[in-house]
Amino acid sequence: MPIDADRGRGGGVRLDRNWGVGRMNLAYPEAVDLLISIEVAEQMNSPMFLAGLGSVRRQLVASFSPEKRHKVNRLKSRILVGVTASTFVQTTFKSPPKRVVQALHQAFIDQETLAIRYQREDGVTSDRQIEPHYLLLNYPVWYVIAFDHLRGAPRTFRCDRILTSEMRGTHFRLLPKKEFQKSFDGNDLVIGNK
Repeated sequence: MPIDADRGRGGGVRLDRNWGVGRMNLAYPEAVDLLISIEVAEQMNSPMFLAGLGSVRRQLVASFSPEKRHKVNRLKSRILVGVTASTFVQTTFKSPPKRVVQALHQAFIDQETLAIRYQREDGVTSDRQIEPHYLLLNYPVWYVIAFDHLRGAPRTFRCDRILTSEMRGTHFRLLPKKEFQKSFDGNDLVIGNK
């Protein structure tokens, strides 16, 4: 980083006045999050504020090594955008707790099993061990499409109904997409990797 310095009494060091956004450095996880957010915004076909996103996306992708680029493309292919949530679903939606979102986010990226406490629509709660294979956005509601160890089968969970979540330290291998076909049916989906 460009640093100016003055010697002697009253001197010191300071960042160059012209240092700014053009010199921004992002950590790899931050760049991945930004890239995925851009992809989701583009898939939603929002007409506003998308003109410059293609350029931002290209610059972010160019900053990745080929190996990391491949990882990001795999992540993008696991994020799906469906139709807008029904009015009823929107009226019952609430933002999930930040700690739940953070654990789900990390487990999704790292392909790690997650222990959750889940509350159904009728208020009944259960403890589950899930493998978060896909994320689905039916705006504004996010869902995790997972392999549920309790049921021994794929299940879909509304993220805002996950009360607690904790990473278990056990990694899982992605199952073929066809294993989750029932979860995808009935949604007009856009697959993350165009």
